[in-house]
Amino acid sequence: MRTYDDSFSGQKIYPGKGKLYVRGDSKIFRFQNGKSESLFLQRKNPRRIAWTVLYRRQHKKGISEEVAKKRTRRAVKHQRAIVGASLDVIKERRNQRPEARAAARQQAIKDAKDKKAASESKKKAEKAKNAASKGGAQRIQSKQGAKGSAPKVAAKSR
Repeated sequence: MRTYDDSFSGQKIYPGKGKLYVRGDSKIFRFQNGKSESLFLQRKNPRRIAWTVLYRRQHKKGISEEVAKKRTRRAVKHQRAIVGASLDVIKERRNQRPEARAAARQQAIKDAKDKKAASESKKKAEKAKNAASKGGAQRIQSKQGAKGSAPKVAAKSR
């Protein structure tokens, strides 16, 4: 058996009951009785009328109090080992004094700078060696795309 919902009150409409209202834009509204039809045509808001399903749902009416409030699971933090560092290493690092940590950081920065300076000096030496081996070889300049090399030909079709 097919039932419809009242467009205003939200109550069920059983076969053989209710009215069908078709608006000018061809939208269909179904009403259980004249009361809900009248209130709809007066443009009343069903959320403000106490007996409608929308109002009761909005104000949490008719929901049995037996259902206890849902408990949410609280997340618990756990420490786990990461690839390349076991749990005791991580704990040891965390419990380090700030001074020791700062000293280790300074040392790491210094090592990185030394490594970079060494690679820079190596590059410079390589560059100087290459320049010396070539001698005074002139750089070949491409004639392609040389701007202003050839004068533009004037148009002859006039």
